Amino acid sequence: MRYTFSSGKTITIPDDELDKISAGLGVSRSEAVGIWLEDAEYEINEEQEALDNAAKKVRIDTGAGDGNKKSKKHTVKVSEEKKELFDTILKNLDRCWGVYRSNIEVLKENKLIQVKINDKIFKIDIVEQRKPRE
Repeated sequence: MRYTFSSGKTITIPDDELDKISAGLGVSRSEAVGIWLEDAEYEINEEQEALDNAAKKVRIDTGAGDGNKKSKKHTVKVSEEKKELFDTILKNLDRCWGVYRSNIEVLKENKLIQVKINDKIFKIDIVEQRKPRE
């Protein structure tokens, strides 16, 4: 269907879309043309504009970005073998040349030791490899 505006501009409206609008909403063919023009933004429907503006002002807060979530305390499981290895290394470090008890520092218990030899700093990190879950 060809529709001509009062300004003289002519557009083509698909008949199948007008039939769908007429059947779906139960309106006449001329009302379907008006609805199609408003949907295609050739004409302005004040009621629809008011609803759109009201909808734009509404903010839906789903809480996805809330920072109120409490994190659980991470518990570290340390095996007896790892504790014994750590203690043995710590006790015997001063036996090495250039290493003095005053230059040994435990940064993380059962995990990380820092040793200073002359001007250099070394870190000894003890990591236990666990069996993968089945």
